[in-house]
Amino acid sequence: MAPRPYWKGYLKLSLVSCQVALYPAASRSERIALHQISKRTGHRLRQQMVDEQTGDVVDREEKGRGYEVSRDQYVPLDEEELDKIALASTHTIDIEHFVPRGEIDERYFDSPYYLAPIDEVGQEAFIVIREAMRDKKMVGIGRVVLYRRERILMLEPFDKGLLATTLRYGYEVRDAEPYFEGIPDIDLPTEMRKLASHIIETKAAHFEPAAFVDRYEKALADLVKSKQAGLPPPRERPRRESARVINLMDALKRSVASESGSAKSPKRSAGRAGESRRNAPRGTARRSAARRAS
Repeated sequence: MAPRPYWKGYLKLSLVSCQVALYPAASRSERIALHQISKRTGHRLRQQMVDEQTGDVVDREEKGRGYEVSRDQYVPLDEEELDKIALASTHTIDIEHFVPRGEIDERYFDSPYYLAPIDEVGQEAFIVIREAMRDKKMVGIGRVVLYRRERILMLEPFDKGLLATTLRYGYEVRDAEPYFEGIPDIDLPTEMRKLASHIIETKAAHFEPAAFVDRYEKALADLVKSKQAGLPPPRERPRRESARVINLMDALKRSVASESGSAKSPKRSAGRAGESRRNAPRGTARRSAARRAS
């Protein structure tokens, strides 16, 4: 069954356009969802909107939105007023510029989406735009309106389609200087650099997302299953305390000795990654367990 599109519209490059659909490239639906319940009855709790001043419960039809201009003073905004200022580009992604991918600071990356054509008529135009970007090694920058907000969109070839990544605006990205200004410039000893480099070399590998298991999610699934079966909760694993570094050079030397002794061949490492993938808990089973528990 084909996934439901998050957005439908047109991809436009000058006078060339085609119908496309936007699909989320990432999902959190596999995570176990916990609900708020009453400890006394075990029933699920529902939240209500309450007037901050009077304490009265506000009905859904009385709920509105407003902008705070001063303490407890708001400018009310009606849905009709918000609809009137909705941007006309709601159903069009107009590619405005092409830039080298490396020029875009990764701090601006927000959410990834897949962009694909939705009819046979537009497939050729879509492929032309995709291959032109691939040939030039450039990414397209356009705009799209999602939930009334205009978002900057970076488009790049990905497999047979396009990867569309929403970008943050400049005012949303914080300047790094206030966070790093207290870090001094230190001329490190050559031996220290070599020891640290050696540790990195012993840990060098290829990124395998499937080899990483969400340990909290797995522990949560085990806890839910134990509670369902009427068993005591799983025993808490002892936490390892990080050793305090007294002498940095000594710590680096001991680290090199430790890593050299536990270094594994690429074949064995690959096997462990495969084993992690086989042992990873399945999302469907986790969701079923959570639903039964709630």
